Amino acid sequence: MAKLNLAIVGVGLIGGSLGLALKDKLAEDIYITGISRTEKSMAEALACGAVDMVSSDIAAVVRNADIVFLSTPVLQMIPMVKKMLPFLKSGAILTDAGSTKQYVWNGLRQILPADIYYVAGHPMTGKEKSGVQAADKHLFVNKCYVIVEDTGAPKAALEKVLSLLRLTGANLTTLDIRKHDRCASLISHVPHVTAAALVTLLNRSAGDMDSCLKLAGGGFKDTTRIASSNSDMWADICMTNPDAIVQNLEELQNILGEVIASIRSQDRQAVYDYFAAAKKRRDCILDQTEKMFDI
Repeated sequence: MAKLNLAIVGVGLIGGSLGLALKDKLAEDIYITGISRTEKSMAEALACGAVDMVSSDIAAVVRNADIVFLSTPVLQMIPMVKKMLPFLKSGAILTDAGSTKQYVWNGLRQILPADIYYVAGHPMTGKEKSGVQAADKHLFVNKCYVIVEDTGAPKAALEKVLSLLRLTGANLTTLDIRKHDRCASLISHVPHVTAAALVTLLNRSAGDMDSCLKLAGGGFKDTTRIASSNSDMWADICMTNPDAIVQNLEELQNILGEVIASIRSQDRQAVYDYFAAAKKRRDCILDQTEKMFDI
């Protein structure tokens, strides 16, 4: 087996976890180069074994890469690809971990030459902690990993990426771009905005903050956990998937408005029905997905 050259652009939580997972499976059969925003994070990536070489010189990182894995915040991806394009070899494959796909593809298809291919990806995994120090070789195991096939990449390039990702233990699935962005908004983006809103609500509790903190237990921790995620990443997601996010946030406003009206009118049955329907649907969803994914 020929040694695979992989470049990870953005060796943070996701990029670092991918590097650890692939080094664990392929050992000397893969050579991983990496670049991060800071010298400190690059040193940490090298020290933990997520990469074999790090450099702040993008040319040195990508010039020999068979596959380039983009794991920066979404708004940084297109500018980064523009910087690396002069140094990519013919036949190189770009793939990514971006949480929004249409924005990235719209930018890439305007600049990619015919002999550089893009396979869009989105691992549905993460932690509330960011940075390569939080990387974990098991991060992808039993997690959904979406591959978008409608970016024009040849079958051989698609299969090369898929065969590599299978080594992470992820459960691979496919969606078209538009459906991906709509579904990611519902499953991931709006919940993150909502978790941050709950924390903001507490922060606006005026003189009750100290008393509220005495009551904060597992429920508060569970419902707001993802509010500790990377702010750069989530600001970029909101800027690059605005239509779906706004539409779903507005629908969430409508739902909350209905609950407010029921509580205000003391309609206990309506409030009960609201909770009961949500419980039944959530339990059903978990039953359906627990054999496919670790959610």
